Amino acid sequence: MPKLIFTNSYEKRAKKFIKKHPELISQYEKTLKLIELNPSHPSLRLHKLEGKLSDLYSVSINISYRISLEFTITDDEIILINVGSHNEVYGH
Repeated sequence: MPKLIFTNSYEKRAKKFIKKHPELISQYEKTLKLIELNPSHPSLRLHKLEGKLSDLYSVSINISYRISLEFTITDDEIILINVGSHNEVYGH
């Protein structure tokens, strides 16, 4: 099972995200557990990003919010990079 890595910058973004969206805490926690158990689970809608974010992947918390991820396959780790709305994560 891959290990989730919480970077300092991710932790800051996650705290801001939860403060701004307390109604999403249970969905957010469920998403993190599912990423750890099975990153390919269909409800996460895992997909590789394109353009300047092409080395990252994204999963969905719900239709509006995403978590961007970096997979380090060789170390069997999932490094969490960002959390937020579609525009916040993708920079649009």
